[in-house]
Amino acid sequence: MNMSISQVPGGKVVAIASSTGGPKALQAVITKLPAKLNAPIVIVQHMPPGFTASLAERLNTLSELSVKEAKEGDVLTAGSVYIAKGGKHLNIRYSGNRHVVYYTDEPNREGVKPCANYMYESLSESRYGEIVCVVMTGMGADGTKGITYLKKQKKTHVIAQEEESCAVYGMPKNIVNAGLSNQIVPLERIAQEIITNVGVM
Repeated sequence: MNMSISQVPGGKVVAIASSTGGPKALQAVITKLPAKLNAPIVIVQHMPPGFTASLAERLNTLSELSVKEAKEGDVLTAGSVYIAKGGKHLNIRYSGNRHVVYYTDEPNREGVKPCANYMYESLSESRYGEIVCVVMTGMGADGTKGITYLKKQKKTHVIAQEEESCAVYGMPKNIVNAGLSNQIVPLERIAQEIITNVGVM
């Protein structure tokens, strides 16, 4: 059976969290990534229901990567981007030798839904050999608790967006202050650091 490296134990995944200023920041990052990126990308961008689909469509037209709003049961494959649906919490489950998307409907957490903490915590149960976490512009502290937990369970590399290039330096600031970041980089360098960490097929 011919499976991509993203579907078998030992692969890598990129997990991005963003909020205020996120759509513009995501465009700056996703559009610079190659079609043959050797990992899937999952994104939690704080947005209400309805807006995440149009964000995914826009990024898909501008990017070499395939970008979509993640649907229940989607199988994560390298070179594809999955944006969490507004109004639900995105999780990743390993099932049938594949990593798949599933949604849960718990109340808001960190005041938001989707909440990146759920995504990061669910990845702690995955079969990925390494998780590359990227925390970008946004208010609050979403991502900090999830990555704190994830780092105890998995090989995890954390990239935080530098303050000067953030619309709001809340989420990355909390990552940095918690001592979780491996790198602090400006927005224009995030795409290159993702490529460096996961490689190209």
